[in-house]
Amino acid sequence: MATASNTVRRGTVLPVDAARWAMWTFVIANAVIVEVLFLSAGSGKNGVLTIAKFFGLHAALLMLFQLLLVARMPWLDRRIGMDRLTVWHRWVGFLLLWTVLTHATLVVLGYANLDDASMGKTFVALSGVPASLLGMLAAAVIVVIAVISTRPLRRRLRYEVWHGLHLLLYVALGLSFVHQLEETTTFASSAFATAYWWILWLLAFGALLTGRVAMPLWRNAYHRFSVAAVVPESDHVVSVYITGRHLDKLPARAGQFCIWRFPGHNHWWLANPFSLSAAPGGQGLRLTAKAAGNVSAGLRNLPVGSRAFVEGPYGAFTSLHRTRPGTLLIAGGVGITPVRAMLEEQATGDVVVLYRVRSEADAVLLNEVRDLVALRGGRLHLLTGRTGEGGTPPFGPDSLHRLVPDITERDVYVCGPPAMTRAVLAGLRDLRVPARQVHAEKFNLA
Repeated sequence: MATASNTVRRGTVLPVDAARWAMWTFVIANAVIVEVLFLSAGSGKNGVLTIAKFFGLHAALLMLFQLLLVARMPWLDRRIGMDRLTVWHRWVGFLLLWTVLTHATLVVLGYANLDDASMGKTFVALSGVPASLLGMLAAAVIVVIAVISTRPLRRRLRYEVWHGLHLLLYVALGLSFVHQLEETTTFASSAFATAYWWILWLLAFGALLTGRVAMPLWRNAYHRFSVAAVVPESDHVVSVYITGRHLDKLPARAGQFCIWRFPGHNHWWLANPFSLSAAPGGQGLRLTAKAAGNVSAGLRNLPVGSRAFVEGPYGAFTSLHRTRPGTLLIAGGVGITPVRAMLEEQATGDVVVLYRVRSEADAVLLNEVRDLVALRGGRLHLLTGRTGEGGTPPFGPDSLHRLVPDITERDVYVCGPPAMTRAVLAGLRDLRVPARQVHAEKFNLA
């Protein structure tokens, strides 16, 4: 049986709050430094170019912040969660777009005023200057990425296509770095400015390469993950057992997920985030997936002994964030997998599970969940039927209060389809369950 710390935090700073404070302190401190560098570097050749430089410096800072948001740094990921970091990355990306466009427009306008020429002629002239050309190319790439990231286009593209195009962002970052390096008025305005920008760029790129490349490669070389068994749970659900070396040293917790690849079975760019469906106890890992796509549908055909490439573990959906002795775990469909793992880990406290499925036959891992709940003296409510049947919404405030009268005194963990999660969160807000006691995370890549 896997065990883990189930410390309940009362009257202390939550891990998520500590991480947010640390992150925003870092951002604000660097924003202040950039303001000082801007003021100390002096004005540009005219007022418009001075303002353009202001936007350019802040565009560089936003790019570096973007790198940190997607670097998958364990300390941030386990406290904030990849889903929230990804949402922030998206919004910072659109802020970066408008900052870059404003900077570029003001540069062209400033030089047009300086040379008493049209903006078209000035744009062509600037494109012949290497430093300016690099900036233009970087801006063009950022615009392309922003366009394909708008919801209408994003929904029409396969994830692999969108992700491949999105990787062009790193090309834009490289071009932007060289562009800033060539613009001596900002990068080399003083010895401190040069040291500051070098340190910041190296820190951001170092965090990205460590979290996205070096750490996954090292972990897979060290642990040597492979498929130990493939067990069908139903006609459309399969569990895959993963073994490896030194798994007791893998920093995984119940409720987290990994990004899984199976070389030789699927293309290397085909990956899926699957939650751990059993608490990691050092002996092995287990994922349980429903056949919802090409990768997940093909899992039942994985050869035993084949290699597995595992990224992670990731996610903040863990007992690290518990604040109350009692726990309510709410799952919908295959969202039961991290909940089942948390049940195995949770050795103390009163637990209630609400499991929402269309019919009992669709309840994945139901017998395991029943046994774990019974072992802990908890309660399991299996909520069946289609949404809208029976008149009363299954996750409306009245239903939640009826099933769990002391719901406001519990930590509530929610994992399921987006519509169900939204309904649960709305019901919890109506019941005035404190936000610090509500934990929900989306397990996706984009």
